Amino acid sequence: MVSPGALRVVRCGGSALRGARAVFSADSYLLCASGDFVKVYSVATEETLRLMGGHADLVTGIQLNPHNHMQLYSSSLDGTIKLWDFMDGIPIKTFTVGSKLLALYTPASAEDSVFVVIPKKGERDTFQLVSVKLTKGAGQDLEARELSVVLDGVGASMKHIAFGREGAYVVSVKDVNLQVYFFKRKLLNRFSLSTMKTKGGDNHFSCVVCHPTEDCIATGHADGKIRLWRNFHHRKEYTYSTLHWHHDIVMDLAFSMEGTRLLSGGVESVLVQWHNESSCQKDFLPRLGSPIEYISMSSDGALCCTLHTDNRITIINSNLRFSRSIQGLIKSRDVKTGLVVDPRTKALVLNGEPGHLQFYSLQSDQQLFSLDIVQRQYIHQAGLKQSDLVKVAFSAQGTWLATVEESEEVTDPELQLKLWFYHEETQSFQLNTRINTPHDNHITDMCFRDMDGLGDDSLILVTAGRDCVFKVWVMVEDTDPEAQQSVSWSCDFVGSYHNYQATNCCFSEDGSLLAVSFEETVTVWDSLTWDLKCTFCHPPGNIRNICFGRLTCSKYLIGATDYGFLCCWNLLTCALEWSAHLNVVVLQPDPLSEHIAAVSWLSKESSLFVFKPNKPRPIYIQRNLCKEKILLAAFVPRDEPEMISSEKYLWLRKSQLFFLTDTQELMTLSTKPLEERLTPSSKQLTVEESLPVTPFSLLLGKHRRQQAQEDIDLGKPVVRNKQEQASPAVKELLHTPAHVLPSASFLCTIFINSLLISKENKSAEEVADEVEMESEKAEDDSDEEDVTEMEQEDTSHMELLGETTCKLSKSQEKELRKIRKTDYSWISAF
Repeated sequence: MVSPGALRVVRCGGSALRGARAVFSADSYLLCASGDFVKVYSVATEETLRLMGGHADLVTGIQLNPHNHMQLYSSSLDGTIKLWDFMDGIPIKTFTVGSKLLALYTPASAEDSVFVVIPKKGERDTFQLVSVKLTKGAGQDLEARELSVVLDGVGASMKHIAFGREGAYVVSVKDVNLQVYFFKRKLLNRFSLSTMKTKGGDNHFSCVVCHPTEDCIATGHADGKIRLWRNFHHRKEYTYSTLHWHHDIVMDLAFSMEGTRLLSGGVESVLVQWHNESSCQKDFLPRLGSPIEYISMSSDGALCCTLHTDNRITIINSNLRFSRSIQGLIKSRDVKTGLVVDPRTKALVLNGEPGHLQFYSLQSDQQLFSLDIVQRQYIHQAGLKQSDLVKVAFSAQGTWLATVEESEEVTDPELQLKLWFYHEETQSFQLNTRINTPHDNHITDMCFRDMDGLGDDSLILVTAGRDCVFKVWVMVEDTDPEAQQSVSWSCDFVGSYHNYQATNCCFSEDGSLLAVSFEETVTVWDSLTWDLKCTFCHPPGNIRNICFGRLTCSKYLIGATDYGFLCCWNLLTCALEWSAHLNVVVLQPDPLSEHIAAVSWLSKESSLFVFKPNKPRPIYIQRNLCKEKILLAAFVPRDEPEMISSEKYLWLRKSQLFFLTDTQELMTLSTKPLEERLTPSSKQLTVEESLPVTPFSLLLGKHRRQQAQEDIDLGKPVVRNKQEQASPAVKELLHTPAHVLPSASFLCTIFINSLLISKENKSAEEVADEVEMESEKAEDDSDEEDVTEMEQEDTSHMELLGETTCKLSKSQEKELRKIRKTDYSWISAF
């Protein structure tokens, strides 16, 4: 059961992976900064192994500890630096710096300090590179206030600073200026490029990296050029050579471990490999899907990875061959489809790559597959009008999928309506019907009617458009003998209302009624005869969202207007039941209950209201739900109902609410503790078994399993010791790796105290005395029967050490009681 009052907002996907360069560990792990967390991926299986949370704001930098490659440093906007044991996801130390940290660097030459970029106090958009001395001391939370400024006027991105060979110097680029600071000589050299744009070129710096073994600096520029700087120890005798292939900004650079190859990436989605600093010798890996944001190399040079602007991670072999791709929630330019739930897989379906539909698994935080809807090559060029996916709808069983694609033209868009059928044999959707220009203007909404009682004959699709009509599409048998499919879709009915634009449409739960909003008016139609039954109007303001109530509230129709009103109409009385002054931007009904979630946006604050249509008072209110504006929401049915003790959160029992912000981060409301939420219940046993254990834990665990099996074989109930179950000291000793454990002297007292029996429990001697008194009474009553019932002592701690107690016979017990009653006080005289 979940304790009441524990509901909170958590990020569950879509957090930008491009907050910092990814880091390869020495044992085939890939670590990435993702929102407030650090994700640990397996390079071999592409799985998310761990999600390390502890920062209170965005993570801006991750770096391996150069003196211990099993540990990781992370920096955040919350002003802290954390040291992690990423193998177990355990935070070792937290250093509070007290200022926003925008980038992190850990050169091996720095013994007990790291370098971070912080805002300069008193100046706006001005940043400094400072050295932070990491305090040594006991405890997990430490202060790190000892800062020393290294460079002024640096860029805010980690790509604008690089450390040179063996940490002898640091390089910073900003605008058209390059700075090189030499630590031993305390010398600062500045170099500037011309600000004049020649032949369309732009000299502004975009990134910088340093050669691992030579004194060479590589810089990327906004015009697509790469410059290699040498002899920069002298202000006037420096030289540079130029490499040029990219047609637009160079977004990142990376040297190979030996320094013989240079990798570059940009908006072309092509990874370029340069050999021997020559423009003639270069290799390409094209079609990586989206612009390359960061490039990272593994320590052995066998792998590199590219982080892309759409949250894709591509792992590439040293021979520039694609190895694998890690895809979470792909960021698109604009989520026009809304959040739709696939009835088959319970995956979230929304815009993915341009022209594609992504199916995103909420359980694994990975993309299941991507469906190419537009089937055209997307060209990354600003200002070019291209077709994109704008609407998506599933039938109730998930067998039919309807999509709408349109060009980016505002006045005269090219529209296509496509119907896709799911084939069980191929386990994929196949195109069934393509309808060109289904409406004369933009399609604003569409929905399926799927009535189980009438079979396939009840399946119809309704589309609403700005051409002032809604259209009903039905399946018909294909009479063409050469047709590949037996059915196709065609228009069966066209409806309108006073030449107003149709904006929203939805069916009632039983499919008997269709509601279509026309600007300020909601119309209700009979779905069998297409007769107009009634209309509801609530001026001023157009209807923004509509939905029917469900189950016991199916007689209600809910609507939200763009003038800030939430209305509930009674379909039986055709009257307004209640209304509330609320600026609702999202209205989402739960498919498994009567609850409806409404998200409002007012004064830069998103608030959540959960209500039932038959009651005007909300059953749950959450003010200031998140900092970002919520654009979309969806209820996803749970596999099993959640066990919730608080009546306040019963609306989350059957379904879980997910919502997408304007920064395309996916969030949810969770009642689970952090540890349980980060480890799915289906994987908890696997994770527990895979934890590294000590030899003592293995020996003890084997003995316990054998003892439990013997008790089961003998028919005894398995009784667990209270201290064995609940002692945190025992768990810490058995399951924590030795290299992160505190000293033995620190744990000894806690461990010994955890094994002691509480004073509230009766000791073994007290129990024995009570048994003796009872047996004496029994002897006085009857000398013939000497049977006494004795309470058995808890000997589990003795059995663990291999000791056993001998059971006395009845005659021996009788002799022992006589000895106890004998008066031996006379011996004291001697």
